Amino acid sequence: MNFGQAVKSVYSNYVNFTGRAMRSEFWYFMLFYFIAYLVLAFIDLEVLGGQILTSLFALATLLPGIGVAVRRLHDIDKSGWLILLNFIPLIGAIILIVWYCQAGTPGPNRFGPAPVAGMGAAALAS
Repeated sequence: MNFGQAVKSVYSNYVNFTGRAMRSEFWYFMLFYFIAYLVLAFIDLEVLGGQILTSLFALATLLPGIGVAVRRLHDIDKSGWLILLNFIPLIGAIILIVWYCQAGTPGPNRFGPAPVAGMGAAALAS
């Protein structure tokens, strides 16, 4: 899955908390989020003098970000509820980052079939 496919897949499945997401889908979306946030923060600081655009962007990407993170946990055969580890300062985030970096389980698991390279959850669902 390339950068554009990953971002499109995440936004087309923004309320889909079932299925699995490949590492590339998750990490390309995180890269997109980071770059877009930096650009919007620069515009906010230099042009608008506030945090209007970054706040709207963070709000608009909240559900898609949670959705892809849950699907990424499903890919390694873990419950999506483990995303709540983010509420444990530092340790929770470290555990989740390690899990997000792990390869998905080969073949089908209890959350569905293995994602196919180049296909997002939308293509697999149809």
